[in-house]
Amino acid sequence: MNASEAPAPLFHFRGARLGHGRETVFPALDLTVRRGETVALLGPSGSGKSTLLAALRRQRETLCAWCPQEQALVPMLSVFHNIYMGGLHRFGTWRNLRALVHPTAAQRDSVAAVAESLGLAEKLFTSVDRLSGGQAQRTALGRALFTERPVLLADEPVSNLDEHQGLALLRDTLHRHDSAVVAMHDRALALACFERVIGLRHGETVLDAPSASLTLADLDRLYLP
Repeated sequence: MNASEAPAPLFHFRGARLGHGRETVFPALDLTVRRGETVALLGPSGSGKSTLLAALRRQRETLCAWCPQEQALVPMLSVFHNIYMGGLHRFGTWRNLRALVHPTAAQRDSVAAVAESLGLAEKLFTSVDRLSGGQAQRTALGRALFTERPVLLADEPVSNLDEHQGLALLRDTLHRHDSAVVAMHDRALALACFERVIGLRHGETVLDAPSASLTLADLDRLYLP
């Protein structure tokens, strides 16, 4: 494929300073992510994964389904209502208010379909504060899916799930999006589910390669002291 045939850039940074207020995390970041790519962000805690995800979201917020590490769920509301919040931008104010008090059958069915795909069908009207950590994480993922946007940005979306659940849900989630950038620590999942791996350390990109060219040993080096 020549340059003219390459997919268009989805995200692009050139010499970008990224950080929080006066704190610099990336002093001069060069990075391009193209449409259609699935990218795993790896690196130890504090390496800049969450900072980079937030910057990506700012570039293309209207295209991005967002699943943050802190989940940001409303604990006193049900799984239904928390998942439905992902679609607030798709519906009018009156319809959203009605869904909060008395959802229609169609609204229940559309959210229930997402919940069922995440193994939450029996918890649909259970308040989030009564869920396990894994169930809450799946609810946050469901909210991102219900956004129905083409690009997934997620920060440790399956870290509270066991190996088999995490693999199945991550593959299904990636299948529902055109492109994805996901921060994680699980090196095996990164190699199994993503086409490209970017490794971060101390605010620098120290690895950027196709996953097919990498081994677990290559990724383990990112976490060496």
